[in-house]
Amino acid sequence: MIARPAAVDAFAREVAALGWVSDLLVAGSLATGDHRPGVSDLDLVAVADGPVDATRQDELAALHRRFDAGPAAGLNLGCVYVEAAAVRDLGARHPTWTHGQLVQRILSGITRAELVRHGHALLGRPPDAVLPPMTDDDVRAAARAELTGYWAWAARRPWLWLDPDLADLGLTSMARGRHALRHGDLIGKSTAIPAVAAPSWLVDQVGARRRGERVTSPRLRTALIAWSDARRTVATARREPDRPADPSDG
Repeated sequence: MIARPAAVDAFAREVAALGWVSDLLVAGSLATGDHRPGVSDLDLVAVADGPVDATRQDELAALHRRFDAGPAAGLNLGCVYVEAAAVRDLGARHPTWTHGQLVQRILSGITRAELVRHGHALLGRPPDAVLPPMTDDDVRAAARAELTGYWAWAARRPWLWLDPDLADLGLTSMARGRHALRHGDLIGKSTAIPAVAAPSWLVDQVGARRRGERVTSPRLRTALIAWSDARRTVATARREPDRPADPSDG
């Protein structure tokens, strides 16, 4: 198991010192065991004892900026701040620090599944004491929501796929989404790479980048492959929601 970055424990101590965060939970690749230093983000979820109002949000932004410039530099440490009373509200938006800014986002079904099935606590209660259980059908529903939500939005914007990072993320996310729809469970990006719907040369290059190697793929060709895969997978998830998505579907 890959050791947890020291910045995560330092951040947990700072969050505890705020006095209004009851729980700090680990999600994402650090929870599932798929974390790759220098490649993966750090995904955390905090539970607040009341509304995360403007004053608290200013406090959080200052804390995150200090960590991004110091102990967590280059680690992409992000955190969703959920009011305790809204934990079960699937549509509620919460202050979320991600990639250098504070935005408002839902706590997605996939993140909830990562927490309940694989997560652990840095502060307070374990995830399954904070969040309701996630059945296999709940995981399927969460995967379908991701595919027909954000990824459908991205699939309508082909120019976005010229970003090599988005192309890689899309290819692995489509493979993970298809797996979740079929099996009702989660796999990490590294495990999903062999199932990426792309030529073998691109699958190998995506895997190399996941390992932290500096490998460049043809930008336009990769964008077209990733965008086409997203369109197929999203269309199948929409058209036949009770049938697992298949990358070969047109």
